[in-house]
Amino acid sequence: MLLLAIGTGLWLIDNARAMPVVRRLEIALPFPPDAPYKSVRVALITDTHLSGPDNSPERMARIVAMVNGLKPDLVLLGGDYIGDEKGGATYNAAESIAPLAALRARLGVVAVLGNHDDRRHALVSRKEWRRLLAGIGISLLDNEASRRGPLAIGGLRDFYTGKPDIPGTLADMKALGGAPLILSHGPDIFPALPDQRSLTLVGHTHCGQVALPLLGIVYVPSRLGTRYACGVYGQGEKTMIVSGGVGTSGLPIRMLAPPDIWLVTIRAG
Repeated sequence: MLLLAIGTGLWLIDNARAMPVVRRLEIALPFPPDAPYKSVRVALITDTHLSGPDNSPERMARIVAMVNGLKPDLVLLGGDYIGDEKGGATYNAAESIAPLAALRARLGVVAVLGNHDDRRHALVSRKEWRRLLAGIGISLLDNEASRRGPLAIGGLRDFYTGKPDIPGTLADMKALGGAPLILSHGPDIFPALPDQRSLTLVGHTHCGQVALPLLGIVYVPSRLGTRYACGVYGQGEKTMIVSGGVGTSGLPIRMLAPPDIWLVTIRAG
């Protein structure tokens, strides 16, 4: 019985250490008239939670190389770079994002912060995060918008530790004139978004991290329960992707909820 328990524990940790599954989606968004109609490939990486024993700088370097091999036009980072103390190595803010410096995309790398990156947990201010990310070539959006190719990206502040400015960010996106793509840390933001054609990319849920046979995902850290636990959701004209992320939180284990990244092809339509 003891050997079975040890073996199961090692298997759960090994699941968490596995390379992420690449999930794919193609979606049409209204491109602006001034944009070429060539599709844009967007990679979403979220919840890296750099800390041992499941996620190391070496594993993140392999994940970054894998993402670069997909040749995305744009890389989006969904927050939670800081890891928990899970019985292995821990890293400060600069160390937690260092492997991401090797990401390559012609339209750049854009990030938001997550609840684990909040000053109360990470002991790092938003201003300092902006400086650290800029130092490795990554743009932080904190209730701000940025035009990248045909896309107007709105980066909303984390719902769980801050106040996302939805009206202000959407107004900035509209002024930029691109196809609307919203990046935030978690899915609780989705019901508050207007019913118009847009794509929202989030993480935070870890797809439950542990899903039980037959029962599936039983818990995610969301005020909406498991309503938006994992995968693709449509509501009226808007669409949201919830990524399972590449790291873990709390316990360094996964079951039936593998780590993932998303590669989304956005075409004009």
